[in-house]
Formats: sequence, structure tokens, C-alpha cells
Amino acid sequence: MEWLEAIILGLIQGLTEFIPISSSGHLVVAQTFLSGASERLFLEFVNIGTMLALFIFFRKKIWQILVDIFKHKQYRLARNIVLTSLPAGAVGFFLADFIGTTAFFASAVTVVFTLAIVGVLMIVVEKLPKASPVKDGEKLSGTRAFIIGIAQMIALIPGVSRSGATILAGRFSGLKPADAAEYSFLASLPIMMGVTLKIMLTDFDYVVANAGVVITSNIFAFLSGLLAVGFLMRYLANHSLAVFGWYRLGLASVLAVILLVQ
Repeated sequence: MEWLEAIILGLIQGLTEFIPISSSGHLVVAQTFLSGASERLFLEFVNIGTMLALFIFFRKKIWQILVDIFKHKQYRLARNIVLTSLPAGAVGFFLADFIGTTAFFASAVTVVFTLAIVGVLMIVVEKLPKASPVKDGEKLSGTRAFIIGIAQMIALIPGVSRSGATILAGRFSGLKPADAAEYSFLASLPIMMGVTLKIMLTDFDYVVANAGVVITSNIFAFLSGLLAVGFLMRYLANHSLAVFGWYRLGLASVLAVILLVQ
């Protein structure tokens, strides 16, 4: 992989991991057009930079969760995060090889359809009925937390967007947009840590062989990720997801035209 390609993919990962427009979908499409194929291991390792960005951005909230658990014996938010993590974690653990080697999950056609479907949901979400309002992720019931986890599991399909699916599910569960985003990001950390641990244990030789481009891409993913998550949290404090839905529909239309004329 060329250095420029690594930088471009790192920037795409950081900018799109948190903004609900699908990082995996953008990476699949970008790498397909840049090098003609999706390199699965690279796409997995570039998540490390965005995981570190989340730890830095939410460091105070993470510390508060740990204090609540070990000092105050308050487990509800931690319990909800675990419940939300379970579906995607289980599917990723048992079916990682299937997902990584099946053409459906690396197809630009799949990305076109998922970009469009979730885009429509983002545009109409504010007009659809929702569960009774809840203040934050800690106040979610166990059932609602698990339903958000189902959405996170569905987001294993490229183009769906993990943040997009879980923020949408959070909105339907009664959370405000910014609260849904915060909970979405906190609930993604166990999945990110699990994926990182797994690939480090099984594919560390890939890092050794491609250390330069992996490190470079993750530096750019980390820096752009910090900017992206900060922007999204500020934006959703006063806005809905609709603008991201329209972006997804526009991108899906452009990709569909490109694929048809190839």
C-alpha cells in the first residue's frame, strides 16, 4: 500500500467513523477506487486511531463510569453499555472470518443500498413515533439498551454506519440526539477494544510487515477523529440527523451512477 493511500484512508476513517455516514462504507469504496481491492486487515487496524480518539474525548466520562462502579457501586450505565455491546460482539467474535471473506461485506453495491436506506431513516426519524423520553444512557432500560445493540450488530454491514444505526436506535429509545450520540460512542468502545485485541493476537505479523503505513494511517485517523467527534457532539446539541441523511442519499446516487457506467 502506498503512503498517500494510507494517509487518505486514515483521514476517511477518522472523519467518518463518528459522523454517521459510514466509515466502513467510505473505506470500502475509497480503497476499491484507489487500489482496486479492499484490504480487510488494513481496514481493521485503522480502527485503532479512532478508538484512541474516543478515549481522549470521553476521558472524563469514562473516569466517572469507573468511579461509579468501584466507589459508588452504581452499575446501571456500565450494564447498559455491556448489553448494547453483546450482539455485535458475539457476531463479530463467531463470524469475523465469514464477514471478512464474504464478497457481500466488501461490495460497493452493498454500500450503495445501505447508504440510501439508513439515509432515508435519518431524514424521517424526527417524524416517527418514539419511546418515552429518557435523560441519558444510564436511564435506559435493559431492553432498550439491548435493542440499540441489535442496531450496532446490523451496522457490521458496510454502509449502515455503526454510529448512525446506534444513534437512530437511541433516538427511537427516547434519547435526545446529543445524548444518543454520546451513548453510541461509549457503547462502541468495548467492541473496538475487542476487535483490536483479537487482531493483535491473530494478525500482529501484518503490523510488523506494514508498520509504516499502519502507524501513519492511525495517526491521521486519530487526529481527524478527534475533530469529527467534537463537531458531531456540538452539532447534535441543536440539530437533527437529517443533513447526514441527505448526504448519504447524495453519495449513494453518485456511487450508483459510477457503478452503472463502469
